[in-house]
Amino acid sequence: MNILIHPTYFPSISHFAAMVQSENITFEIEDNFQKQTNRNRAYIYSPNGIQLLNIPVKHSKESHQKTKDIKIETDFDWQKQHFKSLEAGYRSSPFFEFFEDDIRPIFEKKYTFLLDLNFEVFAILSKCFRLKLDYTTTTEYFHDVNTATITDFRALVNGKKDLSLFESYTQVFDDKHGFINNLSVLDLLFNEGKYAMDYLKKQDLILK
Repeated sequence: MNILIHPTYFPSISHFAAMVQSENITFEIEDNFQKQTNRNRAYIYSPNGIQLLNIPVKHSKESHQKTKDIKIETDFDWQKQHFKSLEAGYRSSPFFEFFEDDIRPIFEKKYTFLLDLNFEVFAILSKCFRLKLDYTTTTEYFHDVNTATITDFRALVNGKKDLSLFESYTQVFDDKHGFINNLSVLDLLFNEGKYAMDYLKKQDLILK
């Protein structure tokens, strides 16, 4: 399967499963940035239930800005806040300490552009999952693509429209809040470790 998909911040399970189940990935980088999407968001399991991790971005007076031109707002120490949230949510999970040193650089290095950060996230996750995937990037934007040759998963960037339902697995606080579906793939990684890849390969994906 050849797919077209957005690079996102610590992708959702559906997002990452699509990449795992593909042979070739094309990342969409010519799109216009849209607020309240997973381009700069991820959802994790906190002691109080679902928690949003949001990367603040610089606002522009232009009505349409391409995602590749979006700069990260540096007035807030969002990296420290996000890592503390991950620790609070997953320090007691089976595999957090195993992968902690792999993901830590994301929260220590300073990034100017959101897209650069998202590509580095993809590289780090590929390492954690021991995954080798070829990818290219778009050179222009097409609203519609030839579905005979490529599967368009760009809609997955809008988490609110993602209807994917997945098999449950053990989560740190599921005794308090139950199973929370389709969080960031970090949730799966920290809870399932080496078994996460098998899980991703067998999940059914829903395109809306």
